[in-house]
Amino acid sequence: MGRAEHYRGSRTHGHGKKARRGAGKRGGRGQAGAYKHRKMWMRKVYGHDYSGKYGFKRHPSLRTDKRIINVGEVARRWGRPGETISVDLTEMGYDKLLGTGKVPVSLAITVPEASPKAMEKVEAAGGEVLTTGAAQGAGEKADGSPSKE
Repeated sequence: MGRAEHYRGSRTHGHGKKARRGAGKRGGRGQAGAYKHRKMWMRKVYGHDYSGKYGFKRHPSLRTDKRIINVGEVARRWGRPGETISVDLTEMGYDKLLGTGKVPVSLAITVPEASPKAMEKVEAAGGEVLTTGAAQGAGEKADGSPSKE
């Protein structure tokens, strides 16, 4: 006598009420119920910050994305020992000079904005930083008008 024949007349063939009928006993297939009946499982496996929105998102007209470069990078790329090299970062598309890195050479840098630390490092190495002030400030919108902050 085979297995199927053995279970003839038993209605469920030894698999309980809803087992072996689609994905009913499993609570659905795949990610079904991830935010309903499997919510705690999702939190345990993926962590509590896996889904949802976090933080703030400012309107694009209020954002100021500046292209920055560090003094160490400028010195590494364009600096030559023994001579003062003139570097125009405005022409290259940079908006701000920041003060990370070492400046072992003398540089004459032209840039719209520069941090105090960057200016201090360049001047300590015998160079100078000329700020043109052409970049938009923190209190301006992309179109140049003042923001309401």
